[in-house]
Amino acid sequence: MLTGERIDDVRAGRIDAVVIGTSAGGIEALGILLPALPAACDLPYVVVLHMPPRERSPLVEVFARRCAIAVREAADKEPVEGGVAWFAPPDYHLMIETDFTFALSTEGPVNFSRPSIDVLFESAARAYGHSLLGIILTGASADGAEGAAAVCAAGGVLIVQDPASAQMPLMPSAAMARARPHAVASLQEIAGLLRTSALSRHR
Repeated sequence: MLTGERIDDVRAGRIDAVVIGTSAGGIEALGILLPALPAACDLPYVVVLHMPPRERSPLVEVFARRCAIAVREAADKEPVEGGVAWFAPPDYHLMIETDFTFALSTEGPVNFSRPSIDVLFESAARAYGHSLLGIILTGASADGAEGAAAVCAAGGVLIVQDPASAQMPLMPSAAMARARPHAVASLQEIAGLLRTSALSRHR
């Protein structure tokens, strides 16, 4: 069971945006989390999943069939709308500006990755501060550890997948070594929190 004061903040709807970072094993992990989101949810869920560079990503097509909420690929200068699961486009860093629009960048890889989880989480922490929920899932690199620390430093909520339940434990383990998560949980526990919580914007 997920417990703690900041987890209660999530359940009470005192969150304005959710950012999710994952790599190896991420399609399977997101296949548990994203379909759990109720159609009435009006939060934005912004996802970086490490994928090989390509002209077109299959992620929107794969998840749109399985999710009750809309699934889209983020575009430069597009408003961060709620009720949508947003994916970073291939080979671009995805950032959230302080005016709550997306920004794309072709600057060099961070932790050998573009898009980088750190880049998304750090920008989202600046934009949303204490009303941000960050989730780090399975992965085979340390990308996301610095971003996890940024979420905590901004007063946001950090949840990390239990490394023992992760297909690739390095990413959640690195986040736990760099930051102090508010909860370490299985995918099923995280999905249950997202599914049962009255997650809605409080701005």
